[in-house]
Amino acid sequence: MKINTALILCAGFGKRLNPITLSTPKPLLEIKDVNMLERCINLIKKLGIKKILINTFYLKDQFSVFLKSKNFNIDIKIIEDGDDILDTGGGIQNMIKVSHEKDFIIFNPDTIWSNDYKDEILKMEKMYFSKKLENILLLVNKKFSFDKKLKGDFNLKNNLITKEVEKEFIYIGCQIINKKLFIKEKKENYSILEIWNNLLDQKKLFGYESQKDFYHLTDLDIFKKLKDL
Repeated sequence: MKINTALILCAGFGKRLNPITLSTPKPLLEIKDVNMLERCINLIKKLGIKKILINTFYLKDQFSVFLKSKNFNIDIKIIEDGDDILDTGGGIQNMIKVSHEKDFIIFNPDTIWSNDYKDEILKMEKMYFSKKLENILLLVNKKFSFDKKLKGDFNLKNNLITKEVEKEFIYIGCQIINKKLFIKEKKENYSILEIWNNLLDQKKLFGYESQKDFYHLTDLDIFKKLKDL
């Protein structure tokens, strides 16, 4: 089994990076002359994925201009959120409506993705299919985070995610999920956290632990530090 379609979430306002995101959407900000979206697309290609869907809302025209300026040699389609921003859950639901696939890998371009993640993500994909899961999130221990202000989101033990007091693991913006988890959602604007929390309650939210240093474009201060690395 193989994932054929990747989704990249690009609709957000990036307010924590104002004023630079007043004119440039966060996924198109560059670090060492390569923007966040391009880094993400390059990794997706290395994973052997055939198609990419990108959702847009804020400064949406810049994405089509950027994609036309590049030859990524992979099928990329932009799916607009519409008149109103749909948040992460609604944005994903709106994208998967146009696909016949059942399983998707979803990326947040806030993380500095690189080919170093390829083997971990392929192992996560293998676990997803071999254990017949409906979701799996890529997590990292917060000690590996470049941004020391980031708090943990979850705990992880034996690939099962829990939310106890000591949250040692950060979700780093890559997950594999089955379409049917979205079918029950009728609302258009909602966060993916609603689906995760429902799975947490059922003890059915799964994780895979990354061992890589985690670089995340959190805010203006971190952006400046990342540019100086």
